[in-house]
Amino acid sequence: MYEQLSHSLLNEILDELKPELRRQDLRHFYTRLGANFYAIHTLFNHLYGQREDFKQQMIRLVEVMANQYINRSGRLERSDMQREKDLNWFLSQELVGMALYTEGFGDNVQGVRKHLPYLQELGVNMVHVMPMMQCPEGASDGGYAVSDFRQIDARVGTLEDVSSLAEALHNRDMLLVLDVVVNHTSDEHEWARRSRNGERQYQDYYYIFDNRDLPDMFEETLPEIFPETSPGNFTWDETMEKWVMTVFHNYQWDLNYSNPVVLIEMIDIILFWANQGADVVRLDAVAFLWKKIGTTSQNEREAHLLLQLMKDCCQVTAPGVLFIAEAIVAPVEITKYFGEDAVIAKECEIAYNATFMALLWDACCTQNANLLNRGIRSLPDKLDRATWLNYVRSHDDIGLGFDDRDIVAAGYSPSAHRQFLVEYLTGVYDDSDARGQPFGQNLKTGDARISGSLASLIGLEVAIEQNDEARIDKAISRILLMYGMVLSFGGIPLLYYGDEIGTLNDCGYLQDKNKSGDNRWVHRPHIDWEKAEKRREQGSVEQRIFDGLKKMIAVRKTIRAFADFNNRELIELANPHLFAFWRTNPFAAGSPVLVVANFDDAPQYLDLSSLGNRGLFQFSGLMDLYSGESPALFKDQLVVPPFHFYWLTDERPEMLM
Repeated sequence: MYEQLSHSLLNEILDELKPELRRQDLRHFYTRLGANFYAIHTLFNHLYGQREDFKQQMIRLVEVMANQYINRSGRLERSDMQREKDLNWFLSQELVGMALYTEGFGDNVQGVRKHLPYLQELGVNMVHVMPMMQCPEGASDGGYAVSDFRQIDARVGTLEDVSSLAEALHNRDMLLVLDVVVNHTSDEHEWARRSRNGERQYQDYYYIFDNRDLPDMFEETLPEIFPETSPGNFTWDETMEKWVMTVFHNYQWDLNYSNPVVLIEMIDIILFWANQGADVVRLDAVAFLWKKIGTTSQNEREAHLLLQLMKDCCQVTAPGVLFIAEAIVAPVEITKYFGEDAVIAKECEIAYNATFMALLWDACCTQNANLLNRGIRSLPDKLDRATWLNYVRSHDDIGLGFDDRDIVAAGYSPSAHRQFLVEYLTGVYDDSDARGQPFGQNLKTGDARISGSLASLIGLEVAIEQNDEARIDKAISRILLMYGMVLSFGGIPLLYYGDEIGTLNDCGYLQDKNKSGDNRWVHRPHIDWEKAEKRREQGSVEQRIFDGLKKMIAVRKTIRAFADFNNRELIELANPHLFAFWRTNPFAAGSPVLVVANFDDAPQYLDLSSLGNRGLFQFSGLMDLYSGESPALFKDQLVVPPFHFYWLTDERPEMLM
């Protein structure tokens, strides 16, 4: 968009750029900068226009974008231009991700590279290598307390190793996902150390106060993220003799984005990692970016404006790079992190579907899909050019962030129902085989979250201990059921490392003094590669899960109806144990795919006549795309076995491609 004031300023900025920048071939950069500059200027002016150094900061921002553009490799530039031509490339049903800890999966970055054939065998083509940046030993928050944003932790490798991993992935047509922690730094970061040395410039990078007056005002409305281990939101620093805002842990200092220097530094860091080969950048803790007294300091409008600025700047320098919003917030808030445009994501193209994850666990625990059906209907529609990350487990805990109104509508009391779920998933409930651990318990509110591996939470650990084949069968069926939903719902399915071979809780973390106080490490395992080899032994637990997921992934990639173009329609059912939806092919006319899941331990039936006339869909000639078999029918009733799902079509598979 052309607007005289902003483009007049742009011309001044370009005239004042450093000579070495003006001598470079910046044709594509200038084209993108001109197209995005009105938005960049408007946002920057809204946030920082009252500052006397506004123009100087704008010049610095453009210099950062130009420098990182110059540093971008020819291969990455070609990838950018290809993705600009195919804007919806990431909505394809062919993308399947896995999140993994570098040390847990391969000991180091080179080890991850060595095991890429394993991931390809499974069908994974998007790899989230979790935080590798330099962190203090013993105060790392699992890699999210960064002491140097431009260095890899020596324990896992070097920058050269990351570049080699990126190249190896790209040669295999696989994507690399890397983290940038945008909300805070370690208290051992250079900016924090210089703050302690009394440098006012760096103290302005953080929220630092001489006394408790303002911190106490903040505390009136700020929730506690880790009430057990890090109560409160401020930490007294003995060296400075000042209070520092530390919303997460006392060793993680929150960055002050009301200072434009902080924003420009973080944009530079994001672009730095884009130039190391990241196809996708996961922005950590984005809901917390803007602090405001009298609020929870989450989901503030200014936080969204900051993300829009980050995205606009990335589109100038590295337009082929996507953003993931790590915002585990209420359903009504989560879709806002895609942006405000009706079609195009102007903040983050991808967001975690934490609501769907939590609702799947509710259906699993209750063997009832009532809340799942209601909760999904309460999830706002996403933008056309945006997508979900759908997952069953992640490196983090399971939060029970359902909307209370949905819980009530499902016939439960919100507090009592959440307490039931905690008791069920931790094995306190009499009929539960789950072996999770409560995390983040808040004695004031009674809230708690859950740690544990998928296999242990689903009952496989107990089944193996008891050598109970029937329970083992049940646990494996439930694992495949959960992933059957994640792989068909719409979005990018994200597996968590170890799930594919039924990895149980790993209590080895208790022997590590740096981890023993955080039970999330129970589901951050070191992969037992001897156990992984059992995937080749017919009939083993590992083989049944691995091959089940491998087949599911391969079939998913052939079903164009599973691409994510807002082509899902939920189905109202009378049977509370079933969850069902249609997926239509966005590229061609033809019959849709009917997805049906039974969360109960008894067979259930679906009355097909209740689905109405669905175009030319022939209910009499159904085939399950996953198994390749025809499901059991009695007249017009579809029988769904216990803990089972179907991907049903009435067409030959080749017609769906």
